Amino acid sequence: MNPPIARKIPKQFTLHGDVRTDDYYWMRDREDPAVIEYLEAENAYTEAVMAPAKPLEEKIYTEILGRIKQTDLSVPVRDGSFFYYTRTEEGKQYPIWCRKRGGLEAPEEVLLDGNVLAEGLEYFSLGGLDLSEDHNLLAYSVDNDGSERFTIHVKNLTTGERLADTIPNTSFGLNWAGENRTLFYSTFDETHRPDKVHRHVLGTPVNEDEVVFAEPDPQFTFEVHRTLSKRFLIIDSVNASKTSETHFLDAYHPEQPFRVLEPRRDGIEYYVTHHHSPAAGDRFLIRTNEGAPLFRLMTAPVDDPSRKNWSELVPERAEITLDSVD
Repeated sequence: MNPPIARKIPKQFTLHGDVRTDDYYWMRDREDPAVIEYLEAENAYTEAVMAPAKPLEEKIYTEILGRIKQTDLSVPVRDGSFFYYTRTEEGKQYPIWCRKRGGLEAPEEVLLDGNVLAEGLEYFSLGGLDLSEDHNLLAYSVDNDGSERFTIHVKNLTTGERLADTIPNTSFGLNWAGENRTLFYSTFDETHRPDKVHRHVLGTPVNEDEVVFAEPDPQFTFEVHRTLSKRFLIIDSVNASKTSETHFLDAYHPEQPFRVLEPRRDGIEYYVTHHHSPAAGDRFLIRTNEGAPLFRLMTAPVDDPSRKNWSELVPERAEITLDSVD
């Protein structure tokens, strides 16, 4: 069997006076029947070439499977009055997300069963998953075609019903605000780089969702997360040349705009978490390499955490990298 040969259709791109030719740009179109036909021919060729190794492949697979504990349970984690965990069952491909109220002897409540969601689908991948602060709403995202573009759904855990709010073409992550009705999610640019964060209020049209953050620099990627205190939502923008910038928002006032903590400066990294104690009150803890290649820990007031208000809490130490803060 001869290997398939992809046809060449030259497409030229000009940038900064340099001309680049891509002979296979046409293969970017996932809906083009010619692309599907070529990929199917590649698969058929691979199957033919590897056919003699099929018995060995099955032997190796069986051996690996025999070393996996298929029916298993994660360590339960307490959050409020609930214990959350995942479990797997023999013969089933996907985890099952569960919880128990009050104690580990309580009846099990299945929140989400990946095996049920994947029924009848040729492809299934679960993206982000986040629980509202009142433990009543579960937001999750799924990819059913391998495009790594996820659709967000929201499930009411009291009724078991899925809400009408459906958000397509999103990136991996999603985060609830603190008032149990606002959801933040990200979308892609044309290069499949996450570049925007949107705010969605339950029950409102998705096409009216506001863009609350945009990262125009293609050298930067970002991640959205909520502080362990649950008080703030954080957006960390980072690039490969060790430069970062943080935006923050009070999670209990999601209608407000995100604020930049300190504008990015080339070569300066800083990462932020929130701390509250009766003695110190509210403050940000900031791990930074500014003046400290191995990083040091700073503090700043949440009302005005700009650089002029930073104070050193843990200085840089020789040959010891300050790697994280909890």
